[in-house]
Amino acid sequence: MPDDSEHLVQAAVEGELRLLDPDVRACADRVLELLDPEFHEIGASGRRWDAESILAVTGDGSVTPESAVEVSEMSGAVLAPGVVHLTYRSDHQGRRARRSSVWRLTETGWRLYFHQGTLID
Repeated sequence: MPDDSEHLVQAAVEGELRLLDPDVRACADRVLELLDPEFHEIGASGRRWDAESILAVTGDGSVTPESAVEVSEMSGAVLAPGVVHLTYRSDHQGRRARRSSVWRLTETGWRLYFHQGTLID
């Protein structure tokens, strides 16, 4: 039986993978269900993002099944009760990055609080 930390990490992994799903990304309501009200991101481009700016990009019709993100090397650690840090590598149409996400458990479920991507060769 997995210990509590494994269960918490798995919940965050499931949320991260849902956010990367093109069907979820194409629906603003589904994205908002997964973003913390205080969400912020430093993208691989160096640009700062918040929930509103993320929705403007994902809601523009450019998210298609062909725009799926490949994920590898996903791992996580519990930082504090209800706070999980994930790291992984992503490949989106040949654009590869190392990624880091902080998820926190809220009254309404797991929400992505912070995300950062760094391009790699």
